[in-house]
Order: sequence, then C-alpha cells, then structure tokens
Amino acid sequence: MYYVYVLKSLSCDWLYVGYSNDLERRFGEHNDGKVKSTKAYKPFKLIFYEAFESKKDAKRREQYLKTNKGKRVLRLMLQNTL
Repeated sequence: MYYVYVLKSLSCDWLYVGYSNDLERRFGEHNDGKVKSTKAYKPFKLIFYEAFESKKDAKRREQYLKTNKGKRVLRLMLQNTL
C-alpha cells in the first residue's frame, strides 16, 4: 500500500503533504528531524491520510493536494481539525 498523508506542525501553522509506502516509518522520520524539508517545523501531528494500491495513484493525489485547489479542498475537508 501507498499512503498520502498530511502533517500539521505543532510549532506553527504549517501543513505538509507527502506520500510513502510505510506511513509509520515516514512519520517517525519527520518527527525525528531526518527530513530536510520539514526539520524546522517539527514536531508534527498526523491529521489525515489516504491509502492507495497503486504508487502512481498516490503520487497523483499527492501532487493534487499540493496545488492551490488541493490545499483549499484539504482546508474544507479538515476545517474542524484545523
């Protein structure tokens, strides 16, 4: 399985969208500061994820959620969480 996930920084108002085939491991890497792009924003809370059988489908969904329209959709879907 491949997972598209959204992390919320607990130190500021910042969201990160990514994908991985091992969600638990990847989440740990983000919180341990092992990911260069998110290191400055740790710690994180996992607020959303979706599972896909296909890597291509997961990558396509990740890319969509990183667009302005995708970010708006996320904020609407998760308005009570955010």
